Amino acid sequence: MSEAPMRRGGRDARRAERTAFTVRALPTLIRKVPVYEMLDEEGVERLHQASMAVLEDIGIDFRDPEALSLWRAAGAKVAGQRVHLERGLVLDLVGKTPERYTLHARNPERTVEVGGEATIFAPTYGSPFVLDLDDQRRYGTLADLEDFCKLAYLSPAMHMTGGIVCEPVDVPVPRRHLAILKALITHSDKPFMGAVTSAERAEDSLSLARIVFGDDFVARNTVMTSVVNCNSPLVWDATMLDALKVYARAGQAVLVSPFVLGGASTPASAAASVAQLNAEALAGIAFAQLVRPGAPMVYGQFLAPVSMRSGAPMAGTPEICWMNYMVGQLARRYRLPWRSSGMTTGAKVVDAQAAYESIMTLHSVMLAGANVVLHAAGWLEGGLTASFAKFVLDCEQMEMVYRFAQGPDFTDLDEALAAIAEVGPGGHFLGAAHTREHFQSAFFMPELMDNAPFEQWEAEGARDANARAKAKVREMLAAYQPPSLAPGVAEALEDFVRRRTKALPEGVT
Repeated sequence: MSEAPMRRGGRDARRAERTAFTVRALPTLIRKVPVYEMLDEEGVERLHQASMAVLEDIGIDFRDPEALSLWRAAGAKVAGQRVHLERGLVLDLVGKTPERYTLHARNPERTVEVGGEATIFAPTYGSPFVLDLDDQRRYGTLADLEDFCKLAYLSPAMHMTGGIVCEPVDVPVPRRHLAILKALITHSDKPFMGAVTSAERAEDSLSLARIVFGDDFVARNTVMTSVVNCNSPLVWDATMLDALKVYARAGQAVLVSPFVLGGASTPASAAASVAQLNAEALAGIAFAQLVRPGAPMVYGQFLAPVSMRSGAPMAGTPEICWMNYMVGQLARRYRLPWRSSGMTTGAKVVDAQAAYESIMTLHSVMLAGANVVLHAAGWLEGGLTASFAKFVLDCEQMEMVYRFAQGPDFTDLDEALAAIAEVGPGGHFLGAAHTREHFQSAFFMPELMDNAPFEQWEAEGARDANARAKAKVREMLAAYQPPSLAPGVAEALEDFVRRRTKALPEGVT
């Protein structure tokens, strides 16, 4: 009589376990596959010397009075806004940058490592449009941004919630950063990015981070990795430098990223584009070390040659792959963590072009050894559009790439060889003890790629990848439950956002 309740409890427990809301998150990817060295030592040295010549002979504009003052004090030659940087000064400053750092999340289980053999993934960034679940291209809203935050939180291989995954154009520009940061913090417990469109907005980002982590923790640890772009060719403007200064002084990391459009903002040459990009990135990182020696910085870049037919940026081309390999080798030469871009495409919808271009780029990025892969999910139309369906398809690809980069596992080789002896010639392994033990983990089984027989696929609605992905988005958002915040933090965030929103204008002046 006493056993019946125990059996019901066991069934109830198993049912509860099956239906419970869980969030699976993969730790920092530690790559076990070797990096690919496209250039020999002479090739890397030629690019390095070319970049040093750009810095010394041509120089770079720093369009910010404080930056110019700091460079003068450091001994650089300053003429107007043009700064000529002697290679010894640049390399000495760049050498103060940490080779790796820890990026803390508000949930310590989501904290990740940046640099060395570590790789982390972050979503697309900055898209004004979204491709929604009705396949409509429209301007993004705050509700869309919140949904992308939820998807990033629920996607195992997505290590960061990101930043401006899409622009919430329904929020006034002066107040928009507050809504974005609040969404990033409250809808996910993974690391997030700060605002970079003014010093004031960067300071607001730090204030919100201090509410979440505490003043002392933020003073001693890196809790944000944001992104600033050099205006290629050879210009660091005041807006980006203002944000860079705020984060560097606070010891917060920045992806110091030239925005390279090969053939438009750089010469129509892959090698020369990399030489220019390298000069721009090193100048930005060196400047950050002037502001605060030892501040964590990431050698960043965005690469896209332009089509000589249309002038539009392209993705997934051989030259992009070459450039990623070359930049990876340069970053390792300077012992810098580096950022690249992942699943980029010029496609307007989730189609074969989107898949081909995205995976072509991502594969080279991984073999080149990138530490931070931005634009790893959701990117369409050269970054103008963020797609919900592509986001989840890309996130599944992230899991597959994660598995690939871990390399083959030999731990059960002897056991598996014993299974061959057990089955013998002419048998099959479906019922073997080794198969029963390992069938769930031996091979990656994608959920969104359909490998069923044609008849089953047809009976289940003959859905293509886009349709399956949209169904997955709806399923994930319906199941979503927000991660908890420490007591009092939600109220403090709400109070800060309310007070700052009231203090800021609705319109841009």
